Amino acid sequence: MQIQDILAVVSDEFQAVDRLIHTQLASRVPLVEKIADYIVSSGGKRIRPLLVLMTAKAFGQCNEQAVKLATVIEFLHTATLLHDDVVDTSDMRRGNPTANAKWGNAPSVLVGDFLYSRAFTMMVELGSLPTMNILSNATCVIAEGEVLQLTNVKNPDTSEAQYMDVIHGKTAMLFEASTHAAAALLQCTPEQSRAMQEYGKELGMAFQLIDDVLDYEGDAEAMGKNVGDDLAEGKPTLPLIHAMAHGNEQQRSLIRSAIRKGGLDDMADVLNAVRELGSLEYTRQKAYDCADRAQAHLQLLPDSEAKEALRALALLAVKRNT
Repeated sequence: MQIQDILAVVSDEFQAVDRLIHTQLASRVPLVEKIADYIVSSGGKRIRPLLVLMTAKAFGQCNEQAVKLATVIEFLHTATLLHDDVVDTSDMRRGNPTANAKWGNAPSVLVGDFLYSRAFTMMVELGSLPTMNILSNATCVIAEGEVLQLTNVKNPDTSEAQYMDVIHGKTAMLFEASTHAAAALLQCTPEQSRAMQEYGKELGMAFQLIDDVLDYEGDAEAMGKNVGDDLAEGKPTLPLIHAMAHGNEQQRSLIRSAIRKGGLDDMADVLNAVRELGSLEYTRQKAYDCADRAQAHLQLLPDSEAKEALRALALLAVKRNT
């Protein structure tokens, strides 16, 4: 299955999500609507709402409630993007100027707050306390993950375990919440809910680990972001952590210095080091391990086209180049 085959499984429901997104963006303040529409319409893959729909489809209940939950998830994700770009002082996302680059930091943060509020209003309308519990907890974990990442910026002593904790919070948690909340909304068995929770978590971890690899060998135009952004911001991602653990004294010193000062002055030398030490392959293999575990958690699902699409999505997540 390719991504278009996966999308075809829930094409009608995906279109319904798109319509609901634009309906729920309505605001009496024109700038709120303008910025929110800009970021929501900027070409993202919408993997997280897709996970909600695919989970619901796999259990035979891809209804209006699932569409609303998928919209909630997309609003939560978009809000985090607005806030992240301000924190990271990013000026490009998905090949376009970021909202903060166009309108400034304050409007971007406040519109992020609007999207969070709109998401929680819709969450209440779902009328499912288990779903609300999962999503409210997820937003706390995501915020903690972002703060944890911020405290690790320019810290070359960040361990692999600490880094895995960061990416679980900042990226994998919303994947996990998407599938877990969908299972809770559908009142699946505890075993099924747990399986979908773990599937989403492992998929999200795989997705972020491949992002780490692509930061060093991706195509900037295809990705819509600058290659080397993580190093420029002084973020100690897994390829760097692995290289420092396995390199010689000169390589370790080079990478530690590059993390501490940020920027791209040492990009070529750092890239040579992570390639020579097999750090990109190590990170990619970690992603494949996560994808394998994600697929294993699908065994409790009844056989269906949606189940196969979820399995295919785990594989596509680690084979992508954008």
